[in-house]
Amino acid sequence: MDENTNLPEQIKAVYRSLFAFLIAFCIIAIGLITYIKNPNLFNNDSKSAETESEYVAIPQDDDFDKIENGIHVRTGFVEAEGLMETVNNCTNCHSSELVLQNRMSKERWIATIRWMQETQNLWDLGGNEAIIVDYLVTNYPVIAKGRRSALTDIQWYELED
Repeated sequence: MDENTNLPEQIKAVYRSLFAFLIAFCIIAIGLITYIKNPNLFNNDSKSAETESEYVAIPQDDDFDKIENGIHVRTGFVEAEGLMETVNNCTNCHSSELVLQNRMSKERWIATIRWMQETQNLWDLGGNEAIIVDYLVTNYPVIAKGRRSALTDIQWYELED
């Protein structure tokens, strides 16, 4: 009778073993499927899998830094002194839209840069900092506005009956 009293524990042990086997099988299957779909992911050659599979190369053709009507096409920044310093330093980490939607004073831009350096691992901008801040303050000044900006550039049309 002692053998029968341990039966539920033995069944639990079998279930645990089957569960562990099932988990291991799933992990191996996922790894195999991943390898079949992208064998370079597991390649340790000089070319890292990271550069081949995760990043898409941005074409460096003639249109890469094209300016049309005074606007840098790729970013939407205004063409002015300090444009490329701003593009090269600001859009490495975030979209140009984040810069364009913020209009700050010189003091606020400097404070924002310090915050990014302290909390977001922004590198020391060196001499480019003054150029970037001047570019932003000159081309994207603070706009005094109320609750919401007034609508501009509206194209009215007649409603048809």
